[in-house]
Amino acid sequence: MTIRLRSWDLPDAGALTRFANNGKIARNLRDAFPHPYTLADAEAYIGDCLAADERDTLCRAIEIDGMAAGSVGLFRGKDIYRRCAELGYWLAEEYWGRGVMTGAVRQLCAEGFAKWDIERIYAEPFADNAGSRRVLEKAGFTLEGTMRRGAYKNGAYRDWCMYALLRGEQE
Repeated sequence: MTIRLRSWDLPDAGALTRFANNGKIARNLRDAFPHPYTLADAEAYIGDCLAADERDTLCRAIEIDGMAAGSVGLFRGKDIYRRCAELGYWLAEEYWGRGVMTGAVRQLCAEGFAKWDIERIYAEPFADNAGSRRVLEKAGFTLEGTMRRGAYKNGAYRDWCMYALLRGEQE
């Protein structure tokens, strides 16, 4: 299995639609991630990534054996949070549990710390998303707390966790 992070490209829209149209993925992401996930959604997302200013956003396709099979991004904060960045990611279900996402997170965090004058990268997975939490822990992130009933998704309250990686802590 050959894995690399790269910029998105419009021809990725078909693979993105195929892999992202998965309720198991959507249930663990914010409502901005649609389900069902259509070709129009994929084209709009890729367009947003291509138009993004890399001084504020690093958005990468996770390419596996030549096909875009997931996404990982860093989004720089504003105002008093300008020295922080939020990490977001998802991966096609068929690649779960293989270490793909841990490697992608490590790589993008290293790039973010190298390019930006940030001190902190954080992520906010749902507390019951054991796979996502394991990715962060394996990538060196520290659990800072659990926000009880801190999110409302699909008609139910959910707990979410705050994880962070500080500059100099990455492996």
